[in-house]
Amino acid sequence: MPIHDWTRVVPNIYHHFHGMWIAEVCRALNRGVLPADYYALIDQSTRTMGPDVLTLQRPTRTPHSDHTGGTLTATAAAPPRVRFTASAAARPVPRRRKRVVVRHTSDHRMVAMIELVSPANKSSTDGLRAFVGKVVAAVRERIHVLVIDPFPPGKRDPNGIHGAIWHALADEPFALPPDLPLILASYAAGDEIRSFVETVAVGSLLPDMPLFLESDAYVAVPLESTYLAAWADVPSAWRGVVEAEADPGV
Repeated sequence: MPIHDWTRVVPNIYHHFHGMWIAEVCRALNRGVLPADYYALIDQSTRTMGPDVLTLQRPTRTPHSDHTGGTLTATAAAPPRVRFTASAAARPVPRRRKRVVVRHTSDHRMVAMIELVSPANKSSTDGLRAFVGKVVAAVRERIHVLVIDPFPPGKRDPNGIHGAIWHALADEPFALPPDLPLILASYAAGDEIRSFVETVAVGSLLPDMPLFLESDAYVAVPLESTYLAAWADVPSAWRGVVEAEADPGV
């Protein structure tokens, strides 16, 4: 199913779909995409209107499960097939003040996260700064990130969300193709930060995107099938509006 124009509906309708899509991606990851020693959880973000983050974690203890899971793909053996790639040296993380933290003995550390952009992330300078800052901080902490942005660029991100993120990470420009304004961007963290970016337009089929679990290995996230499953849960009256077949006043 081609990706839709979500600017046609009010934010709460998109947020309903947004929550459904995140849930479908989480199910797909946990039902065979991820290797057996990884799992995905939906995290609640306080800066947006709903669950927008999938965190992928790897327990240090062997999981008690009969789930065999998927396998990691080595970047060297099969580089992700995307339109744009770039790399930059990682900048050192500023030294923090000493603090006391308490962690569970099993140490279920976060290794990756998926961010699905909402209108609120780009509707104000503060919103965009907070979103970009969250992604940049994660990558610099060596957490791999996949960002999915189904909204076109605006005055605050003229080269799309990746343009803003990559400028903050690498201080390098990114030129967004004007005919492909929607961005899917995967960031592999490590001593070197690498970006793998695909750009699409309304009406495009969604490609699978790499989600890195190690600096040189990834799994493919099935965006098209999960999008289709989430779309089925959008009320029919609003599906017509998104597809420009109904009046927004329904």
